[in-house]
Amino acid sequence: MSSTTPFGSRPLPPPVAIPEFEDSGAPPPPPGSRDDIAPQPVAPPPIFGAPSAPSTPPLPGEDSKPTEPTPTQELEEGLLAVQTRSTRMRLALTGLFFIVAGSIVAAVVWASSQSETATPDEIGTAIDDAVSATTVPEPIGPAIYNTLIPSMVLIQLDDTGDGASIGTGVVINDQSDIMTAFHVVDGGGEIQVSFTDGTVTTATILDSDPENDIAVLSVAQQPGVLVPAVLGGGVTIGEPVFALGNPLGLAGSFSQGVVSGLGRTLPVSDELSLEGLIQFDAAVNPGSSGGPLINRAGQVVGIVTALASPTGEDFFSGIGFAVPIATAGGIAGGPQQ
Repeated sequence: MSSTTPFGSRPLPPPVAIPEFEDSGAPPPPPGSRDDIAPQPVAPPPIFGAPSAPSTPPLPGEDSKPTEPTPTQELEEGLLAVQTRSTRMRLALTGLFFIVAGSIVAAVVWASSQSETATPDEIGTAIDDAVSATTVPEPIGPAIYNTLIPSMVLIQLDDTGDGASIGTGVVINDQSDIMTAFHVVDGGGEIQVSFTDGTVTTATILDSDPENDIAVLSVAQQPGVLVPAVLGGGVTIGEPVFALGNPLGLAGSFSQGVVSGLGRTLPVSDELSLEGLIQFDAAVNPGSSGGPLINRAGQVVGIVTALASPTGEDFFSGIGFAVPIATAGGIAGGPQQ
């Protein structure tokens, strides 16, 4: 009885003789038989990522039907295709980068070749033109001085017979009435007034308020040039102010400062204290009393009344005081604010 072969199996080839185990006394296989063909070496399994070895041509008599690629070979071929496309993309981007960079460099070189280099003389001329075209604002001090100096007067009071005390006043209306500090004319002697146009005349007290140290004088003769001052409003701390007066007999002196405080109270005697004063740091000295305190618009905002002296001496120590013009004008009969 013949043996059966399982379904799908192939008959096993005859055993291949291995030389070192062959019996030396056995006869050699006849030529042309399968036993005469030397055994082929078995190829090692493929290494992932390594190039595949060339396939061995089929032996005579074997099936020459092409074998299908294994999953490993398909994966290797796919990776090789991806690497090829990636390399081509990098080469394309690198070429594009060099093209753009070259275009930028060429544009910069062309632009620099088109611009002209300025010479030192041309640079100097351009600077001079820029400086000459710049408008420097005029200082306001000279304009304020020239505006107010025609309204200022020098007041002298001979109250002792040994000499005259000196103060300052400012013309406030078309009748040449003069506003000043009350303590300047408080003495009972003759009041003499000198205008800036050279007119010298006498004056009498028209109205006064000793509690606020304000007096208004009426002159016997009006000046040839009459320029009343413009009375202003309030001030704020830090605002620039100017003082015009005759400190120590130096007629027409002008100083500049700022408002240092508001609403100050200054004792002037055991019975009297001045309240609501403007504190400022424009330089004032004896002879400045009664003069105008002026804002940057050229308006009289106060009447200088006193200076602070920690040593008791009559000289300026950095702090002056003025009666606000709203107080002075309302009480002394001047223009209301």
